[in-house]
Amino acid sequence: MTATASPPLTPADRNTTPAPAPPAAEGTPPPGAPDRAAAWAELVRLPALFTVPGDTLAGLAAAGGRPGARTLLPIGSSLCLYAAGMVLNDWADRAEDAEERPHRPLPSGRIRPAAALTAACGLTGAGLLLAARAGRPALAVAAPLAATVWAYDLALKHTPAGPAAMAAARGLDLLMGAAAAGSTRAAVPSAALLGCHTLAVTAVSRRETTGGSAAAPLAALAATGVLTRLVTHRRVRLPAGRRAAAAPGLPGSTPAGGPRTTPGGAVTAALAAAYAATAARPYFHAALNPSPPLTQRAVGGGIRATVPLQAALAARSGATATSLLIAALAPAGRLFARRRALRKVSIT
Repeated sequence: MTATASPPLTPADRNTTPAPAPPAAEGTPPPGAPDRAAAWAELVRLPALFTVPGDTLAGLAAAGGRPGARTLLPIGSSLCLYAAGMVLNDWADRAEDAEERPHRPLPSGRIRPAAALTAACGLTGAGLLLAARAGRPALAVAAPLAATVWAYDLALKHTPAGPAAMAAARGLDLLMGAAAAGSTRAAVPSAALLGCHTLAVTAVSRRETTGGSAAAPLAALAATGVLTRLVTHRRVRLPAGRRAAAAPGLPGSTPAGGPRTTPGGAVTAALAAAYAATAARPYFHAALNPSPPLTQRAVGGGIRATVPLQAALAARSGATATSLLIAALAPAGRLFARRRALRKVSIT
């Protein structure tokens, strides 16, 4: 198509014709509701939300439960509390982000600090309400989980206790799924393994804007190897219902005196390998060159690795179907992470 030149404006035309709006920059969302929705999606770290349901499902599997309609209550509680923590994180760091991450929703002015704080309070209340609907045991875990989230964001994040607090929050989130199934005792080992992984990722994330430290990525790489071995080789006491399925003469059983296996052992091994592959490579690169971009990739890889780890924990509890359900969350998270607007914001 050939462009045609417009006739020059007369002085009268210049006084009466409004100036055309400047063209929008490529990739800039139009003003209005879509832009606000994208800003809130960035604020709550939408791609990272797909790592949350696996906590509940892995805890449920460890306690011998199976997913059902009521499982949506603790999952909803976990999602609300996680999102509250992300929003509160940016509210507490808004002055620091104005210098180091001015593109984030609060320092860029796309979301007001008062709105963010109100949202954090509302999401926390909704999370506790959903936990209460799931049962008193779930609420008994959700309350300290919410307290840990707020303590981390407001007081502990920049202290030596910060990574441990974040690890405790992930572990409690898994235990809430077990509590909704009636018992947390059997889920403690899984919560400890998930907490150790979270501790390693959080330690790396403390240098994501400055870089310069190979120690944290190396420690995280070593932790990944240890966790992979523990998930695939450590003896696991199956929940009562699954112990019956693994009785001698049935699939998953072993002869007396032989090595102990669990149902879905091959699935556990495959998921543990996926966990190691997802986390280890970016940790290794960050250890070789601890620059901010590679450190941020290591943090992203560690968070993405949470999903296969959760799935492996469910599989080693004998819940193969639940583990595959958890694993299916990973592609959805990657799909949203590829969106241009959501690539601008770190997921920690």
